[in-house]
Amino acid sequence: MAYGDKVLDHYENPRNVGTLDKNDPNVGTGLVGAPACGDVMRLQVKISDDGKIEDAKFKTFGCGSAIASSSLVTEWVKGKSVDEAMTIKNTQIAKELALPPVKIHCSVLAEDAIKAAIADWKKKKGVAVEPQAPAKEKRIDG
Repeated sequence: MAYGDKVLDHYENPRNVGTLDKNDPNVGTGLVGAPACGDVMRLQVKISDDGKIEDAKFKTFGCGSAIASSSLVTEWVKGKSVDEAMTIKNTQIAKELALPPVKIHCSVLAEDAIKAAIADWKKKKGVAVEPQAPAKEKRIDG
């Protein structure tokens, strides 16, 4: 399977790899995995008092598509409000990276990781967290 240029770029030059202090009350951590393929993704966000995402870091153990999906979403969420970040969908990630259908689950992991990190931050802040169903794999047509 040949990867597209954007996947290769994010895989070979991943952005925002690393960790934030999980004990910081302004940091939310999302840890998600895909049992089917063994990919594990940890995504962390640091959120300001006014609800803007100031920083994002990730560590992903998985294929090039999983690493690229993580790298891309850390770029996308920086500067966004929590509400804006929650609207990011796996289909947008998959389309941006031109993921083949067999790799769509990597974009689902990235969407789930964002939601899990924000839910963790809300829990730390004592904000009610609405239950989030995991993202479903959606095909992208065109």
